[in-house]
Amino acid sequence: MYIDSHCHINFPELAARMPEVLARMAENHVTHALCVSVDLPDFPQVLALAEQYPHIYASVGVHPDYEDTPEPSVEQLLALSQHPKVIAIGETGLDYFRLKGDLEWQRERFRTHIRASRTSGKPLIIHTRAASLDTIRIMQEEGAGNLDGAGGAAGVMHCFTESLEVAEAAMAMGFYISFSGIVTFKSARELQAVARLVPLERILIETDSPYLAPVPHRGKMNEPGFVMHVAEYLADLKGVPLAQVAQQTSDNFFNLFNVIR
Repeated sequence: MYIDSHCHINFPELAARMPEVLARMAENHVTHALCVSVDLPDFPQVLALAEQYPHIYASVGVHPDYEDTPEPSVEQLLALSQHPKVIAIGETGLDYFRLKGDLEWQRERFRTHIRASRTSGKPLIIHTRAASLDTIRIMQEEGAGNLDGAGGAAGVMHCFTESLEVAEAAMAMGFYISFSGIVTFKSARELQAVARLVPLERILIETDSPYLAPVPHRGKMNEPGFVMHVAEYLADLKGVPLAQVAQQTSDNFFNLFNVIR
């Protein structure tokens, strides 16, 4: 079985064909999916899917790219995370690729999510792009994960595209590394070298759908059923049986997010 640890099936292009999306998940042995929140106004849609389908879970958080959106407070995130189908805080983090100028608001938003994670005990879903130094620095300053052994949840570096050094710094704080369809792209040589060295015991797989469809579907709309291709690529890359990748990444998901099988 496979688990899509990060998708956005509440987005209109996937929500409009939900029966087809769920059917393809079943056909491809994708047993669970985590639908990830990107802002508070749309969080009810994310939660509604998790409430409707037993094998769909939700997170609560505000993406660093969303500038003109209600700013979350620790108290809001804690209140919303109490729902039993909400298994994570995020996605959160830093993104200096799309937005420029004074981005201190991004850094403060990131700190808010880390504090909510530490208080709730629910893991963080972290997005970082062109901001790895600040991302790791703030994680360390705020005690993200289990760095000091004094409470707080670990989490996952989602859709990972950074260096091995960044992966190692995150893993030292108890974080998992999640690979998306990007790892299957021919142009992703450096990322493939990183994926080869990250222990399978610390890897999750994801689609980040509707974006970043893996080979052989690159250029098409992505969906959770395609996560199997990420697993297939990692198995070839690491020279291990596909069944081992499927089982270990599923175990990692259940362990990180405290989901009952």
